[in-house]
Amino acid sequence: MKAAVLYAAKQPLKLEDLEIDQPGNGEVLIRIGAAGICASDHHVIEGTASFPMPIVLGHEGAGTVEKVGAGVSRVKPGDRCVLSFAPGCGWCHYCRTGHGQLCSTHRATGSRMFDNTVRLHARGADVFQMQKLGVFGERAVVPQEACFAIPDDLPMDVAALIGCCVATGVGAVINQPDMRAGSTVAVFGCGGVGLNVLQGARLFNASRVIAIDVHDHKLEFAYRFGATHVVNARREDPVEAVRGITGGGSDFAIDSFGSQLTTGQAIRAVRTNGTVVVVGLAPTGETVAVDMVDLVRNQKRVVGSYYGSGNPQETFARLVGFYLAGKIDVAGLITRRYPLEKINEGFAALARGEDGRGVLVLDDD
Repeated sequence: MKAAVLYAAKQPLKLEDLEIDQPGNGEVLIRIGAAGICASDHHVIEGTASFPMPIVLGHEGAGTVEKVGAGVSRVKPGDRCVLSFAPGCGWCHYCRTGHGQLCSTHRATGSRMFDNTVRLHARGADVFQMQKLGVFGERAVVPQEACFAIPDDLPMDVAALIGCCVATGVGAVINQPDMRAGSTVAVFGCGGVGLNVLQGARLFNASRVIAIDVHDHKLEFAYRFGATHVVNARREDPVEAVRGITGGGSDFAIDSFGSQLTTGQAIRAVRTNGTVVVVGLAPTGETVAVDMVDLVRNQKRVVGSYYGSGNPQETFARLVGFYLAGKIDVAGLITRRYPLEKINEGFAALARGEDGRGVLVLDDD
């Protein structure tokens, strides 16, 4: 099989012919249909996120089951599936308490299978799969727990985005326990995840949805996904702008970008008794200063949201339903399509800050 392999940070991905093992116990061989080009992959390429190498990146994908290993009961050959980059083992504390996205077994084994071994090889050397997926290739062996079967009328490129940016962004809103209809929501960052945070706020009939970014073209694009107001943070103070639009601060401020600057702004932008949700992953080791008096006296809450704050399989089910009912626009997020051979062009477009999402199309069945 062909796959795009990263051998070292700050180097382009290299297209390679890899050997792929047969699926083991509880594992599935997937023919990849489509894969999203995500900023989290770019962090690994740039060296701001640490993963073992060489590695096949790609954690936002969908495909078709070709073969199943022993003990597989959840899917069968021919099933079309969204793939989860946080498959739960089903037995750890977090899986048992309904938080499979935080599975400790998955985190302990990382970019290896649950038995701590690998399924890809290049000239005798092991090659890792990002988050047990590695969808930047023609095929992948993945745990059955990563597979969520989808109907035939769900396009592969749409399914791929549901696997990460839609689940992460929409889920960060719909899975917040204190989210209410009519709330005011400020969204910091209008990349793929941020656009889906906007869609989540629209699902909740938020009264004002404020999109904040540093690019006018991204802000204009944000109107399509639910923004009622936009703020260019290069030209005006986003904290003061949010306070002005909402009359004192938003009920929710959601940082989809993830940085010391944007998280700090989000904390200052919420009103008394407001909630800050941090979705974007900052560079490893980055911290934010918090005014403790403001936090206590104004009873602000700051929470992290990983993979939509809920079990991915449950979130996928809701999102597929929303899409098929016309309540969220996933196809409209896709502005660029590439073959596997042009994957580095896709990441160059992401680094330039182009609108929407780029998608690799490998087998658009």
